[in-house]
Amino acid sequence: MLILVPHHAAATIRQAGPWGGMTLRGNHEGLTVIRGVSTRDGATFPVNTSPGQNLIAANGDVRASGYWYRVAPVLHVYWRQVSGRLGAGLPLPAFQEHLTSGYKKPGPNPYLALTYAPNLTEAFPDHDVPDIVAWRVERDGAYPLNCLVEPSTTGISQIQDHWPVKDLQTAQVMLVGAGSIGSATAHALAGYGIGHLTLVDPDRLSWHNLVRHTTNHRHVGRPKVTALAEELAELRPDTTVTPLVLNVIDDADRIRTLLPQSDLVLCTADGVAARRVTGHLARRAGVPAVMACVLQDGALGEILRLRPWPQHGCLTCRRQTLAEHGGIDPEPALDAGYGTGTRHRPMTAVGPDLHLVAHLAAKTAVATLLERLGHPDQRLPGEQGLISLRRQPDCAPPFDLNRTGETRWLPATPPRPGCPTCETP
Repeated sequence: MLILVPHHAAATIRQAGPWGGMTLRGNHEGLTVIRGVSTRDGATFPVNTSPGQNLIAANGDVRASGYWYRVAPVLHVYWRQVSGRLGAGLPLPAFQEHLTSGYKKPGPNPYLALTYAPNLTEAFPDHDVPDIVAWRVERDGAYPLNCLVEPSTTGISQIQDHWPVKDLQTAQVMLVGAGSIGSATAHALAGYGIGHLTLVDPDRLSWHNLVRHTTNHRHVGRPKVTALAEELAELRPDTTVTPLVLNVIDDADRIRTLLPQSDLVLCTADGVAARRVTGHLARRAGVPAVMACVLQDGALGEILRLRPWPQHGCLTCRRQTLAEHGGIDPEPALDAGYGTGTRHRPMTAVGPDLHLVAHLAAKTAVATLLERLGHPDQRLPGEQGLISLRRQPDCAPPFDLNRTGETRWLPATPPRPGCPTCETP
């Protein structure tokens, strides 16, 4: 059995008197959640729970025989000592003597109890023991139970001592394309702690998308950005998501007005035109851009970072320079994009490979933002990242990766004369 103690219940127990009662609900999987806490004077405090716990509250069986007690810290040391030992517990007199007051003698049926030990850290600084633990109290003894207490702080702020949470919570990223790569990229950006994410995509989720998309079948027929926004709101509430059912080409004027509000734009859209329009708009807005795609029918993943710097060329300039130096121009292979239908070629990459590219794209975007904010440990090896999803040693350089999983980073190339994107208007 596992007892879930929501934050509101734990806070009430910590602040109330020496003992009180509890209302609990459980399910057939052995999961029980605290739904209400009362004090010895009869005041009852309902407990707010997360959506997952609310499901238990709605469908579970009511258990009225629950109590909580304030106890001496040493009782929790005993709890630790007997936990994990099959059938081990404390005799009732040993359990009772550490309660400050309010002990309820068990009847024919056992009851669940929580005990709160204030000043536990001060009393036993060398013992890793929680201040709230759970017991099953029977006629012959008190037996330790597993217990999870919701912390006062959850979400991305939990890791703020080890990750630049504050810097990323103020960042705004526009993601163009919410398909297979885009949906996984959105999840990764939110996982890194990006504070505001704007999703741009005109398409609706179809049945054939499900094999590679992060969203499930209940969203089929809905705009991809709307479904993805709802998904992220539940999983990553620290990230504010704005869904825009827009086409970056047809609605370029609207995108142009939104870009100056963004710190970075990341494009995972299908097709050459969408990528080049995104790069052009970002360059003119002075916003760095990251392009993510797969090449060679899903055999290679590519991440391009396009920074609006004098010596960094746009997407078209980079491709033309590559072709001039004997490499291939992979852009024609992307024309009309991947997918199904009359305009699209069949996509041969599997979902996890696309998500691998997505995560590298998100890392590139986050590293770009953090480097600019003074985090040199986030500096990337180059401006063009290639990753082999299926070995392609016969490709022209720099796409001639010899082993699956091999990565390669290349520098940027300068703008070409007369480029309408790179030249200052």
